Amino acid sequence: MENSTVPVRYVGRLAPDRAADLAVRLQALFGQHAVLAADLMRSRIRGDDDFVQAANAALSRNTDAMTELMARLFGADVVSEFRPLWTEHLVELVAYAGAVAGRDDTARREVRAELVEYEGELSAYLAGPAGGRLDRATVHHALAAHVDHLTAQADAYAAGDWTTADRIYRDGYRHLYDVGFVLADGLLATSDRPALREPVWRLRSQLGRILAEHVVLVEHVTRAAVGDTPDFDAAASMINANTRDLVAAMAALFGTRTARDFQEIWGDHVESLVAYAGALARGDEGARARARHNLAGYEEKLSSFLSDATGDRLTAHRLATAFAGHDGMLLRHADAFAARDFPTAHDIAYTAYEHEFELAREMADAFGATVAARLPRGGAQTGLGGCALPAGGPVCGAQARAGGCASPARGPVCGG
Repeated sequence: MENSTVPVRYVGRLAPDRAADLAVRLQALFGQHAVLAADLMRSRIRGDDDFVQAANAALSRNTDAMTELMARLFGADVVSEFRPLWTEHLVELVAYAGAVAGRDDTARREVRAELVEYEGELSAYLAGPAGGRLDRATVHHALAAHVDHLTAQADAYAAGDWTTADRIYRDGYRHLYDVGFVLADGLLATSDRPALREPVWRLRSQLGRILAEHVVLVEHVTRAAVGDTPDFDAAASMINANTRDLVAAMAALFGTRTARDFQEIWGDHVESLVAYAGALARGDEGARARARHNLAGYEEKLSSFLSDATGDRLTAHRLATAFAGHDGMLLRHADAFAARDFPTAHDIAYTAYEHEFELAREMADAFGATVAARLPRGGAQTGLGGCALPAGGPVCGAQARAGGCASPARGPVCGG
């Protein structure tokens, strides 16, 4: 690889709403890259060539979107410099997964050296346009951590350590999502940066992160359930951890009592989604129909709950439509995956991921600047300013109240 430090020209001041939108978009794309890259590496390790092709197409789509965003921020003249650097990074990550799959330690070390060199080149490129607001060493450290996350989860996955692999999977997503904020904060013009300090923007950013991760993890456990793979329990644990994050956000906004009520409804929702995947795995059409029926009830119940919580700033009808779209995409993803139509499954997953950021924006606006302003101060990457998880263990929903979580396809899973 050749060293490349390219001076980048910022295209000018943006309207405050555009600056805020582009910052969230950068976070979303970075976070999405982390999970798509991890999924691609895992499929390469499994030797699932059909999934590899579809995952690679989704990752290319993500790279296209990143390139377009960089062009909007800095001008089309820099696109030819950004994309080769980023693409080389992807090629090396796939090569690393191939070396892991082939148990070729020499190749692993060689690829790792290439990735370290890439980290230096890309950090120099990204720090250049920030005019000193982004320290190159800080960016380098952030990119190195990103690569460490991806290679470590691949190593753990290949070793069959599903719990460690999935813990790092989540860490990698959250880390790179937060890197998106750091880069936006450094790369936007100084006059645009106050938009990223607004309480409602911080709330929107963190709701987007948690809701989008929810979609990713539901898809993850769907693949494990449908494929009857040994990482099902670890995947289910990830969903529970994501739910705890969402409940913590609700507690910070509305208090512990409301958060507990929300947790119960959300837990029922997650159970039904996983139950649908389990029914697909068993070929149980009756169970699929019951899961769909239960989801329709959840959509109505959650919509009424949030409409009441926001003082009708979002109507129950509007929320029900949004949640029906959310669930519909996740069910169609499960159907496509079960049919091994991986291109369609990835297309649906991509759309579902983006949908969550629109939902997060509407929810954050509805919760309002007054509520958001009560959050403890802190950057968007601190997790709603450091709010604490409400006390108490997870609530698994109706089946837990009846005496334990049901097993949709395999072991117990709950949304809490």
